[in-house]
Amino acid sequence: MADTALPKSLIALKRYSARALTADLIAGITVGLVALPLAMAFAISSGVKPEAGIYCAIVAGFLISALGGSRFQIGGPTGAFVVVVASIVATYGLDGLFMCTMMAGGILIVLGATGMGSAVKFIPRPVVVGFTNGIGVLIASTQIKDFLGLRVDAPSEFWPRMVAIARGLGTYSVAATALASASLVTLIVWRRLVPKVPGYIVALLAGTAIVAVFRLPVETIGTKFGGIPAGWPTLTMPRFRLELVGVLFRPALTVAMLGALESLMSAVVADRMGGDRHNPNVELVAQGIANVASPLFGGLPATGAIARTATNIRSGAQTPVSGMVHALTLLAVLLVAAPLARFIPLSVLAAILLVVSYNVGDWGEIRELLKLTKMDISVWIVTFALTVFADLTLAVETGMILAMLLFIRKVSQTTTVSLVTPEYVEAGRVHILQDKKIPDYVSVFRIHGPLLFGVTDKVARITDHGDSLAPIVIVRLRNMTAIDATGLRALEDLADRSTAADGNSSSAVRRNSPPA
Repeated sequence: MADTALPKSLIALKRYSARALTADLIAGITVGLVALPLAMAFAISSGVKPEAGIYCAIVAGFLISALGGSRFQIGGPTGAFVVVVASIVATYGLDGLFMCTMMAGGILIVLGATGMGSAVKFIPRPVVVGFTNGIGVLIASTQIKDFLGLRVDAPSEFWPRMVAIARGLGTYSVAATALASASLVTLIVWRRLVPKVPGYIVALLAGTAIVAVFRLPVETIGTKFGGIPAGWPTLTMPRFRLELVGVLFRPALTVAMLGALESLMSAVVADRMGGDRHNPNVELVAQGIANVASPLFGGLPATGAIARTATNIRSGAQTPVSGMVHALTLLAVLLVAAPLARFIPLSVLAAILLVVSYNVGDWGEIRELLKLTKMDISVWIVTFALTVFADLTLAVETGMILAMLLFIRKVSQTTTVSLVTPEYVEAGRVHILQDKKIPDYVSVFRIHGPLLFGVTDKVARITDHGDSLAPIVIVRLRNMTAIDATGLRALEDLADRSTAADGNSSSAVRRNSPPA
């Protein structure tokens, strides 16, 4: 088996050293501590118990690092899944979520095994930015309730949730709001002053200590969930309900596409920061295996986490061993310090997720998008609006359709079908046909670019020349770069129409030379 088809962990271990192990241990422990508050926050925002996020980070995080195609990737629960997971749990319960996650894992395995990992990069930037902007807004909107300590029931849909929050503003908690605001300021200032030490850890430890010492009247993991159970994650087979397979396929496809998109985006960022090159297909197979395994231990869907991956690299990681150490660090915390988690205030976790939502939003891209064409801007607006106000599954499906239509449109603009005259322009240069004069009884047309579905109408326009067409029509295909079945049929139809135009003439369409 070629090295390119192996997980990066196996490739790295061939030349592993004690120095690399030391660097991986430091980076893994650091990113493990960073992942702890995020894993719990993502789980709580998804409508499940906080331990589900930790279990996911342990099981999926270990497998993604051990089997993946990226040298620095850190896997686990992410903000991209919060909204869709909350919707699935609200509608189908935990069993439905576990089924959906495992189905998504199977889809990811198929995508990676069939070499579709490289195809994800063809999703246009306006679609990706629309998704990330919308997800950022949705995550932020889910944290307002805990940030302010409101005593309201917040619906899962965006607009009803905002209406309920607005009506319940009078129930805010001074203690929760002050603690959350202090945590938010700490995260912002700490990142500027001490960027090498993750602010998430500082905010979590400081907020938890304040609540434990001063007994602040704020909602905590202990008051809402009864704490986090200590001990090893237990292997339990989820209960499959066959009647849900059909209805869960669309959400599973959404989870798979979001997982593939975010994990490969994270791997690209890791390549740029760490000077490596990931294998997208191996990475997708690992993501799929991790999503099949995570529900077996009560975990959430998983994907590559950009922020944690960046932290891993900045902390000095050398190989995927750091990602495995990150998972083992979380396991150690779960076994030793789980009882202390009952003091963690939800308002601090809300402040952490507000920062995450801003980072996920990719807001700096909007300025660049507004410089693009009206079509690109429209695609971004539609994707963003559907993500926020409609349904994430619908947004993914619509975004993919828009991506295909945008691709077809841009390809069609590169294909030209032109009449060759004694003087014609090709690639910006004027060519004079001196030695090869075109007889009066011949019309020559040239196809430049791909002849695919969506552009074949340009071939049909040849017959629009009507009486000006000579008895013999030649179509030059030397500069045609690709053709599909629809393009071939267009040429056949052209030949039939040209012949039928004058049954007594010898008009025909012939292939001048094979395409390059």
